[in-house]
Amino acid sequence: MSINKAVFNEVKDYIFITLGLMLYTFGWCVFLLPYEIVTGGVTGLSAVVYYASGIRIENTYLVINVMLLIVALKILGLKFMLKTIYAIFALYFMLKYAQLLMTNPATHKFYQILGPNQAFMSLVIGCCFTGTSLAIVFLNNGSTGGTDIIAACVNKYYNLSLGQVLIFVDLCIIGSCLFIPEFGDWMARSYKVVFGLCTMVIENFMLDYVMNSRRQSVQFMVFSKKYQEIANAIGTQMEHGVTILDGHGWYTGQDVKVLCILARKSESVTMQRLIKMIDPNAFVSQSAVIGVYGEGFDSIKVRIKNKKKEETAG
Repeated sequence: MSINKAVFNEVKDYIFITLGLMLYTFGWCVFLLPYEIVTGGVTGLSAVVYYASGIRIENTYLVINVMLLIVALKILGLKFMLKTIYAIFALYFMLKYAQLLMTNPATHKFYQILGPNQAFMSLVIGCCFTGTSLAIVFLNNGSTGGTDIIAACVNKYYNLSLGQVLIFVDLCIIGSCLFIPEFGDWMARSYKVVFGLCTMVIENFMLDYVMNSRRQSVQFMVFSKKYQEIANAIGTQMEHGVTILDGHGWYTGQDVKVLCILARKSESVTMQRLIKMIDPNAFVSQSAVIGVYGEGFDSIKVRIKNKKKEETAG
């Protein structure tokens, strides 16, 4: 990979991470914060610690994120950590100024753009924004810090989706509200937990939905007399590997060459356009595949038993 392309990919990652953080800020400050909806994550955990012990939220938030960043450095690498640090500070300033814009200077309360008593509808809309934004950040090799780091670490070694990991972590955080008397009586605590669970489910559903949609892969089988031209164009213009298979036509009795290409679903239109430009009469078969693992796609996430340990045990 050339230096220019590497720089371009890095800049693109940071641009999309920034856009994802802006979308997250919009969903959080416009829809969730004005209605005092309980959420998971490090912010939610910091709030629980504050109500239980009196330790200030920002102190707990900073300590937890520093610890998680150390974990990210060892497990996910310096590249992931740099983007995470950038995301943490960028999101800090975005949230800070967004809250100022959403605060009514006369009442010092947040504007409720959906009106009063619309907490659940605001929850649904807000979580659609925050879940989508988290997926955008993750798809561009970033993280918003906090529990996202835990999810990314687990996802690297185990075949668990990011949404599943975040659901488990957030479930523990939100469920702890039941044991904090400062949240009110049992009914008030239960109310906050129920809304927190709704937040958790909707947000992580959107996270998985967007990420899985972006990662879907397809397989192309191309039958064409101009197979060499098509293969060259795909290899040079789209930088994709192409496998040439030997085939034999039953009806014609002639030998044919078949191109086999694996690509992202988002690249399907570009692939079809390229093939049609070279050979409008090409026979193309496109099929969805359950998973593609290897260079350029997802990595295989299964645990391999240590043979040395097995021999020692035996």
